[in-house]
Amino acid sequence: MDRISAIYEIETKARGVTAGERVQQRAQSAPLVDSFFDWAAGMLAKLSAKAPLADAFRYALTRREALSRFLTDGRLEVDNYIAENAIRGIALGRKNYLFAGSDTGGERAAAIYTIVQTAKLSSVNPEVYLRDTLALIAEGHPINRINNLMPWEWRK
Repeated sequence: MDRISAIYEIETKARGVTAGERVQQRAQSAPLVDSFFDWAAGMLAKLSAKAPLADAFRYALTRREALSRFLTDGRLEVDNYIAENAIRGIALGRKNYLFAGSDTGGERAAAIYTIVQTAKLSSVNPEVYLRDTLALIAEGHPINRINNLMPWEWRK
């Protein structure tokens, strides 16, 4: 946990700067990441091959390149927290989605979730956005101006 915490401390300093500057700051994380993988390999050697913890270490070690890519690409985040946070509501309600009725119903639900999340990411209230946009469509908004209805273009 201390190793991971140290990486996140460096990430905090690298937040809000250009991709190139992030890579420079993350150079401090490279030895910590290498140390983590060395430690994980050592722990794996000590565990029973069938232990669930051994599976977790094998998972990380076989994905070392992908898990370390953030060190050399400043556009990448150290984790996927933003994506996880965006789909948290979907994951929490997944049992309810068994009742979408059909594949088409599931596809429609996915489309609605996409629109709602895009509105949130655009700092737009999804309920107000949907109400206004659906009213505009019902009133005959021209199809050749559909881009004006996108959440990042919409202003209320």
